[in-house]
Amino acid sequence: MAQSRRMELRLLDDSEKQLVEASRHPHLAERDDEELADLRKALRERRDRARDIANRQRREMRGKAAPAGAKPSADDAGSREKFAALSAALQRVNGEVSRRQRYASRAELKRNAQKALEMRRAASRPNRPTSRRAGKGMRSVPNERGPDLVNPMEVGRVSQFVKNGQARRDSR
Repeated sequence: MAQSRRMELRLLDDSEKQLVEASRHPHLAERDDEELADLRKALRERRDRARDIANRQRREMRGKAAPAGAKPSADDAGSREKFAALSAALQRVNGEVSRRQRYASRAELKRNAQKALEMRRAASRPNRPTSRRAGKGMRSVPNERGPDLVNPMEVGRVSQFVKNGQARRDSR
C-alpha cells in the first residue's frame, strides 16, 4: 500500500527520513554504485529493525512475550507502517540497482559481440604460405587413392536395373 510523504514524516526519525528521501528519484540517480550499496545496506538494517519491533509488539499484544517496556504494547500499527515505508524505499533502491545491472550487462554483451566479430574476421583470413614447400617451390603431390576398377557407367546401369525391377514388383 502506498503511503503519503506526510505519513512517512510522522513515522520516521531524522536519519530514516534522510535515507527514505535519498531513495527517491532525483537523488537516487545521482548516486554512484558504492553509495547506492551503502544506502541499500542502511535501509535494510533499519527495515529489519522495524520488522523485529513490530513482531515483538504483536507477540506482546497476544501475550506470548514479556513486555519490553513498563507495560505491554497495545498497538503495533505505527511499527508496521514504518516497516512498510522502509520496505518501499528499499524496493526503489533495489529497482535502481537491477536497472543499472541490466544496463551494464547490455553494454558488456555488446563489447563481447564486437570482440567475437573481430576474432571471426581475423580467423577468416588465410594464414598459410602460398605454396606447399615455400623454400623449394611447388612439387606435385601423388594421389594416394588407387585407380577405380569399376566403370562408373556399369554402376549406373546396375542401379537403374534394380530400380526397374522394384517398380515391376510394386506394380503387380
